[in-house]
Amino acid sequence: MFQGRSLLKEVDFTPAELEYLIDFSIHLKDLKKRNIPHEYLKGQNICLLFEKSSTRTRSAFTVACNDLGAYPEFMGAGDIQLGKKESVEDSAKVFGSMFDGIEFRGFSQEHVEALAKYSGVPVWNGLTDAWHPTQMIADFMTIKEEFGKLKGLKLVYCGDGRNNMANSLVVTGSMLGVSVTIASPEELFPEQSVIDYAEKFAKESGSTVTVTSDIKSAVKDADILYTDVWVSMGEEDKFEERIKLLKPYQINKELTDLIENENYIFLHCLPAFHDTETKYGAEMAERFGVKEMEVTDEVFRDEKHARQFEEAENRMHSIKAIMAATNGNLFIPRV
Repeated sequence: MFQGRSLLKEVDFTPAELEYLIDFSIHLKDLKKRNIPHEYLKGQNICLLFEKSSTRTRSAFTVACNDLGAYPEFMGAGDIQLGKKESVEDSAKVFGSMFDGIEFRGFSQEHVEALAKYSGVPVWNGLTDAWHPTQMIADFMTIKEEFGKLKGLKLVYCGDGRNNMANSLVVTGSMLGVSVTIASPEELFPEQSVIDYAEKFAKESGSTVTVTSDIKSAVKDADILYTDVWVSMGEEDKFEERIKLLKPYQINKELTDLIENENYIFLHCLPAFHDTETKYGAEMAERFGVKEMEVTDEVFRDEKHARQFEEAENRMHSIKAIMAATNGNLFIPRV
């Protein structure tokens, strides 16, 4: 039922199939911790296409390939010419003739869709400007590990409500029965089409979808607090504008003190600008006097609630599950 399929956006799979991938990820994590081999892709060659730079996604796919017995081949922005010197269709046909599966991390959702259409092998979306489905399996895996369930929980996303992370969280949450609130300035509200899409799933799962500019009311009954960088890759010229808009949506101690659930968790897909120990962080502090952006260092380092590093590790386990399920010829009972 999974074999040969691509994961290009969350709705490519049913809610039950997403839950299966989450549970399979947890199982593979257990095998990894106990040093039990699981080479479901032994002998395969996997193409890793990266138009956008990456830390976690590249590491996760590379280690996942190695653990599954496959051979990863990395191609960065300087190695590929999708839509420049060669059409995506032509490139896809070449890649598909040489590789058993393709990962793509870049800007255009249309490019990853075309790779899947013309390559003839499974394609996995490592991130586009529209969606981030592989991140979602890791995120909701982390949530299930923490709470032992998904249905009935509430996730509050604070920040830029119209980026790929907000899109993916609200749609995936609604599919899995997790109520999602987007707390964002009105200028950065999600596209109404995305919210309408999520609300259809929410009606079926019994969850709710909320978009609000009132962050303080939004977080009071949160189980999961989530944020992302204020400026996405390719938008580096918008720092000043976003800092002014999003400073009131920073996750800080004043905000977390409003949360009534003592057992809430904090998630961040990383990288995070929580101090000035990065080039960007130091530059923003010098230019705009902001030493912490989307999350304060105090909240980021709060060991009782912060789960962003467990979430980062889970990228590898979840990506391994996605690749194995779709390309490993596994016996999977109908989900």
